[in-house]
Amino acid sequence: SIAAYAEAMQVPNVLPPILLDVSQGWETWGGILPATLDLLVSINMMHISEFCCTQGLFKGAGVLLKPGGVLFTYG
Repeated sequence: SIAAYAEAMQVPNVLPPILLDVSQGWETWGGILPATLDLLVSINMMHISEFCCTQGLFKGAGVLLKPGGVLFTYG
């Protein structure tokens, strides 16, 4: 829905979302380099996935977010 919304609204400054598997190491997350993300969003994941996925999310966020970056979780 992110890609569809950005296209429909003709938003030029929103990159396409990256599908990633938090049960895998951050190195597999679409080629994202350390300390390059301003924001990482996780919606409706932690309460339905194995605990290792939550751990992977936090580990990956710790590496990939810029200083002052935000991990936003919901659900």
